[in-house]
Amino acid sequence: MQQTRLDTARIRAARRMIDPVFLDTPLYRCEALEPGLGCTVSIKLETANPVRSFKARGTEVVASLLAGKDSRAVVCASAGNLGQALAWSGRGRGLDVTVVASRFATAAKLDRIRALGATLELVNGDHELARERAAAIARHEGIRLLEDSLDLETCEGAATIGLELVEAMPSFDAVLIALGGGALATGVGHVVKTLAPAAEVICVQPLGAPAMTRSWRSRRVVTTDSTGTIADGVAGRYPVPAVLDDLLLVADDAVLVQEASIIAGMRMLFDHAGLVVEPSAALGIAAVLEDRDRFAGRHVVTIVCGSNVDVDAYHRWIRTVPGCGS
Repeated sequence: MQQTRLDTARIRAARRMIDPVFLDTPLYRCEALEPGLGCTVSIKLETANPVRSFKARGTEVVASLLAGKDSRAVVCASAGNLGQALAWSGRGRGLDVTVVASRFATAAKLDRIRALGATLELVNGDHELARERAAAIARHEGIRLLEDSLDLETCEGAATIGLELVEAMPSFDAVLIALGGGALATGVGHVVKTLAPAAEVICVQPLGAPAMTRSWRSRRVVTTDSTGTIADGVAGRYPVPAVLDDLLLVADDAVLVQEASIIAGMRMLFDHAGLVVEPSAALGIAAVLEDRDRFAGRHVVTIVCGSNVDVDAYHRWIRTVPGCGS
């Protein structure tokens, strides 16, 4: 494999900076899902932690490094999960954390950011406007701007998931990874292609937020004017060129899935795995549902990456597929 921006030795060092509460997350075969999917399915569960997503693996690295510096303030833009993670990591290390988010973001995520002690600023627009505002705050106040997926700490923190996966399960056929900004996909992808190169790295994105997938297919940055998906955690419009370069080296495929398949995946994870997940976390299951022949008889691992979801919206979504997968 050609060289990405990531480094396996740094990823191993990152693991030592992360609070153990976020490490060694459950990895298990979920046989109850298999009749409905037609393949062997293992789950890497990244929701059983204080922020209910994988994002703290990266923010723990960022906060650990910032804690030793004179400037202990940091700002980020977030759809919700990164902000929660940075607030949690910063609180434990005495950092001054500001999170910029869209006022249309999931209310439960915004409430949790406030509860964790971060300053929350809302913008009247989508995540891309929040990114612009966070960058302006960083410039004006002279503080650290944390840019998810662009900053290597976020990618290499997420990559520790890959280390745990290949160490605990040396043989599997494919790993299905939610694709948004790219930190999770490039991080896990780098480790899998380095340590278990025979396994396929398949990235999954909603059809309503296809910018990074279109960019991967075109081998150049492709932007979109808008997004239309319930999977808010992966709904970006402007891929970062450096992240795309990494993704081109580690991803074997990038696929788009429909909203109905995402909801069906959420329902299957509830019915057969007892898991309440946010839409982004069901993308891997959705990919299998839409292409059963491709995965038939194979062993796939899916990373369940987050469970921060509005309860009312969740119930509304899964009621649209009664008995799915039964």
